[in-house]
Amino acid sequence: MLLISFGTRPEYIKLKPVIDICKCNNIPHRILFTGQHLDLLPQPAFKIIDIRLDVLSGKNRLDSIVQSTMNNDYIFSGINHVMIQGDTTSAFSIALAAFHRKIPVIHLEAGLRTWNRNDPYPEEFNRQAISALTSIHLCPTDRDADNLRHERVSGEIYVVGNTVLDNLRDVNVSYSDDVYITMHRRENHDIMGQWFQQFEEAAHRHKSINFYFISHPNPNVIKNLSLLNKVNVIDPVQHDKFISMLANCKFMITDSGGIQEESCFLRKKSIVCRKTTERTASLGIFSRLCLSPLDFKDMVDNIIGDYIIDDNEMCPYGDGFATFKIFNIIERL
Repeated sequence: MLLISFGTRPEYIKLKPVIDICKCNNIPHRILFTGQHLDLLPQPAFKIIDIRLDVLSGKNRLDSIVQSTMNNDYIFSGINHVMIQGDTTSAFSIALAAFHRKIPVIHLEAGLRTWNRNDPYPEEFNRQAISALTSIHLCPTDRDADNLRHERVSGEIYVVGNTVLDNLRDVNVSYSDDVYITMHRRENHDIMGQWFQQFEEAAHRHKSINFYFISHPNPNVIKNLSLLNKVNVIDPVQHDKFISMLANCKFMITDSGGIQEESCFLRKKSIVCRKTTERTASLGIFSRLCLSPLDFKDMVDNIIGDYIIDDNEMCPYGDGFATFKIFNIIERL
């Protein structure tokens, strides 16, 4: 039996196509929710969960997540493979627990790297550690697979694309005067106010553009929302609603990895507000890396006048058929 584990909303979104195809093809599986994200997880996700953990309270959130996911033998009863996604502390913990029980790990979205363990923190360490104990690496791109070969990891390496794109094949794209902003990453917490100030100034300069900030429950986001007046603040939205917004916007401003992939597939440019990114395949064409708030003004002014992507450019993160490739791999197991 296959154990499929997720703990956050992005993990659920990227694992859902795999869960669906396992159900449709009667592949024995069990769904584990580690409890890392509660506020943002879509309600349909709770209906498919077989095992749910609760994150213990403690001074260090990362320690609490690890502690809550370890020493739970019943989770792995009858399990012969474990699938985890991405680079969260939940994913690392479950992978480590499986490794301790000599259960092979299947890592979805393997091989992403910045080569800097402090950026993003703790995700870069998590994914390197996961790769060291994974048996089957499912990579989005050839570049990600090359990263793993460079590290000389053990296990089988496959390039399958990114499952987040599989539900976007039939989405219609248009361009409005709406620009959506998301920001929540740990590396931006200390300078969140500086980013918000730049967003607000951009909204005042470009009065014909509608800037929307999609809120996030992180306290570092909430405490700075009062800085946004011209920028419209909206509550978190379900993923299907967000995809509709993304498909009809002018461009995105974000520090999210998944949005970089989705915006590429929907042919929308994005400004990535980070010092580095593990999704380098789209840089210079679909995305621009904004290293600090000081760089934002020129970047946003330029993209407003140049937001259309050439028809010849193809999304580097997959063709929207990753799940079928993954199914062929899982089926033989």
